Amino acid sequence: MSFLYKGRDADGQLHEGQLDVESQEQAISALRKDGIIPISLEKKKPKTKLALPVRQQVTLDELILFSRQMYALAKSGLPIVSAIRGLADGHDNAYMKQTLLNVGQSLQQGNSLSSCLADHPKVFGRLYIGMIRVGESTGKLDEAFQQLVQHLELEKRTKKQVQQAVRYPSFVMISILAAVFIVSLFVIPRFKALFDQFDAGLPLATRILIGFSDFMLSYWWMLLLILVAAVVAARQYFATDTGRLWRDRNIIRLPIIGKILYRINMTRFARPFAMMLDAGIPILQAISIAARSSSNAHISRYLIGMREDIERGDNLINAAANTNLFSNLMLQMIAVGEQSGQIGEQLRQIADFYDQEVDYQLKNLSQSIEPILVIVMAVLVLILALGVFLPLWDLSSAAT
Repeated sequence: MSFLYKGRDADGQLHEGQLDVESQEQAISALRKDGIIPISLEKKKPKTKLALPVRQQVTLDELILFSRQMYALAKSGLPIVSAIRGLADGHDNAYMKQTLLNVGQSLQQGNSLSSCLADHPKVFGRLYIGMIRVGESTGKLDEAFQQLVQHLELEKRTKKQVQQAVRYPSFVMISILAAVFIVSLFVIPRFKALFDQFDAGLPLATRILIGFSDFMLSYWWMLLLILVAAVVAARQYFATDTGRLWRDRNIIRLPIIGKILYRINMTRFARPFAMMLDAGIPILQAISIAARSSSNAHISRYLIGMREDIERGDNLINAAANTNLFSNLMLQMIAVGEQSGQIGEQLRQIADFYDQEVDYQLKNLSQSIEPILVIVMAVLVLILALGVFLPLWDLSSAAT
């Protein structure tokens, strides 16, 4: 620890400075040996990090841009501290700017770049930090940033494809729900007033529609409260480890979309795993980091189990087979890679295979979901048509 001191010597001259000792007693003893009588002796307070603004985040695009800039600056030979500070000064995102300023401050104190980034896990993930640590140890920091740029751009492309694929089905489902509520709250009550003028029996479909409309008119506030409470309760439950595990285990079992999410998460494991093995990270550490790159807790849990099997002396192929996550083709590719010593290359081929499957399924997602949406819309239209027009036909027949 460090102490700041003020003292005077035998001639009365003032001395100020800093001592790096283990205790206050050692500091006093050192000053007396130098002939200095201490006037004040205080423990130096460590520099505190700049306070980060809350409720802000760094987007994937901003992280890609930062990685790309760091690749260019590291390749040019510019000192890392100067590069970080320069990027911080020109950043528009206040959270990212403060993060980079903290990283630059920590670098100036002699810490490594990977340890400085590790102090900000909300911005830089385990994979990001692991790759930077390997780049520092091998002296190829620019290549580490280049690989991270490629990985993050693939992540961005996949997210964009998923968003585009679910946009049309989501719009159709929202439109259907909006139509049901509008018809129930505004259309059906007017027809009910018309039907009440005639003392005639109503068909079953009409009675169901009127009953549903009356329920919506009387208890819409209750439904709204139940919906809000359900959303809040679900978010709290899914924030727990048990809830997240239950959600992620069942979401990959959904028809159509489940297989796509499964392949996306397997790609997020295979590609980073290959990157880290090629970079020289030990296989146990690489599995732990790559497994947590998956956004699915259920898949991540089984992938981490691979490490436990390997620690008990099992080989990679048997550990992968025990997870029941890899297909027979994938297991054969892993076995070839293990025998040939080219596991990284085989894992990249697995990731490329899954990427192609995801691309194909996402392009055909709308076509796969469209028949289901058409059936749902047809059923709703049929119910509305039978409920509204059957009584009108009966009334017109009675009038003639």
